[in-house]
Amino acid sequence: MDYLWSPWRYRYVSSGTRTDGCVFCSIGRPGDSGDSGQDSSRDQENLVVHRGLHNFVVLNRFPYTSGHVMVVPYAHAAELSAISDEAAAEMMALARLSERHLRAVYRPDGLNLGMNIGASAGAGIAAHIHMHVLPRWHADANFMTTIGETRVLPEELAVTWQRLKDAFGA
Repeated sequence: MDYLWSPWRYRYVSSGTRTDGCVFCSIGRPGDSGDSGQDSSRDQENLVVHRGLHNFVVLNRFPYTSGHVMVVPYAHAAELSAISDEAAAEMMALARLSERHLRAVYRPDGLNLGMNIGASAGAGIAAHIHMHVLPRWHADANFMTTIGETRVLPEELAVTWQRLKDAFGA
């Protein structure tokens, strides 16, 4: 039997339910730096690649593919209809910008873009909406994902963060 070591997954599978508040609110907490009035001093640690006025773009810490980002409103809301029209419009604009940068950086064959609103719809963090944008390639869901329930990523999150941070900064 072959074993694949993926220590980054242990934090996810052993974390259980968070009791210390919303992870997205923690990442988007107001501070005194950054153009948006949000605290950008820990963006690399938190994997935030871009901050807008109403939303931020963050790498998924447990990605399906390299480049898997999420567009997250600063406002804590469980439903799309609960955020402002300005935040919803910026969310779509940042999803489009993410698509453009992912195409330029990763050259995918396609992209998945979507939201899971509510736990029964598959939302991992149901209390705070977020839009997923992730690059896809032909046959990227191979036997490792479908049978072995393991994902193989070709680069570390720190490398992905730097590549996308540079793309958004350009």
